[in-house]
Amino acid sequence: MAQITFDDLLSIGAHFGHVVRKWNPNFQPYVLMEKNGVHIINLEETLKNIERATQFITEVISRNGEILFVGTKKQAKDIIQQEADRCGMFYVVERWLGGTLTNFSTIKKSIKRLQLLEKEGSSIYENLTKKELQMLNRERIKLSDQHRGIKDMRRLPDAVVIVDAFFESIAIKEANLLEIPVIAMVDSNTDPRKIDYPIPANDDSIRTIQLIISALADAVIEARAKDDSLDDIKLDSEQSDTKEDEPEIKKEESSEEMDKKTVAEELTVDTKELEIPIKKTAKKKSIKAKTTEETDSKKKKVKRSKAGKKKPTAIEEEDN
Repeated sequence: MAQITFDDLLSIGAHFGHVVRKWNPNFQPYVLMEKNGVHIINLEETLKNIERATQFITEVISRNGEILFVGTKKQAKDIIQQEADRCGMFYVVERWLGGTLTNFSTIKKSIKRLQLLEKEGSSIYENLTKKELQMLNRERIKLSDQHRGIKDMRRLPDAVVIVDAFFESIAIKEANLLEIPVIAMVDSNTDPRKIDYPIPANDDSIRTIQLIISALADAVIEARAKDDSLDDIKLDSEQSDTKEDEPEIKKEESSEEMDKKTVAEELTVDTKELEIPIKKTAKKKSIKAKTTEETDSKKKKVKRSKAGKKKPTAIEEEDN
């Protein structure tokens, strides 16, 4: 963000206040002198308050807060819309609707109505006459103008930035009732005590409005960029931590594998030791089986031999 200097404010006429007869006595701390019936604003105080406002905006954005830019006067409309769109925040550039903050539930209902009217092929347009369609189109245009910058706002803002606090007194009252911090450009005809972060400057100069509002929008953009960079750093650190944990896990797995191998070796040793007596018993069984077979074969031979000897005796008896 390009810092605003004293010469920048001086060259665009930010030091010119209102006529003396229109001034507010509570504005005295920001008045440098009186010249040709016009109050001259102390630009050093302006620079200090701009720094305070930018620091507060960075704090709000770091907490994922939302900011509402308000400027309904002719000099501020286009600037507020451009800068709010540039930094991705909400804005009000048409007439400030009473209850935009204090009666936000009703505003949400009208926003839902607008979304229903803008939806293509909606059932609301079925079986209507030409006059009724024209009435719905007028209602859609009116609501779109009123809620152009807050159509996507789901909750109350965390801060409000206002151009010309005197002109937007209703918005300031609503913000004060809800204890929403207010950052506002203050001229010599307004009371700065109602504003949390007043910025004393000429709020009728287009160039002054452009310079200050663009500085606040730059603060929003920088704060978001810092948050994104911090998120990236956190992700990188988490990924590096996971990578560092991987070798430790591998070491643990390798140690577990070694333990398994040792257990398996011990088991193989035990099985080898067990195989010896098993083999011995198997040999004994085979020897017993062989001996039994031999004895059986001998018994059979003996029987056969006995049978062979008996046969000739029987034959001899028959011959006799």
